[in-house]
Amino acid sequence: MKYMALIYSQDGTGPAWGTPEFQAMMQGYAALNDALKAAGAYVAGDALQAVDTATTLRIRDGRTETMDGPFAETKERLGGFYIMECADLDEALRFAAMIPTAAYGSVELRPLVVWN
Repeated sequence: MKYMALIYSQDGTGPAWGTPEFQAMMQGYAALNDALKAAGAYVAGDALQAVDTATTLRIRDGRTETMDGPFAETKERLGGFYIMECADLDEALRFAAMIPTAAYGSVELRPLVVWN
């Protein structure tokens, strides 16, 4: 089963760019990538650019509307994701717990829909 891990954090939390703590966090992400690939569980994953680069699109009454930024007002922002192929939820949770941002943010883990 495939699972998506959505990685959230608040701006200003976590280690600052370029610090030894940031480097340690990035080493944690590299270790997770290696573990996922070694287990054959890695499907995709990446970081997202800052929320101020986002564009939200919606269609209302046949008209396409776009607006800068995310539509929802929230303190936490989506910063990245992984898609993992796991035997079950327990394995997905084990990998999700290895995501360094979980130490100061949160990780939402959801199974993907299988379309037959």
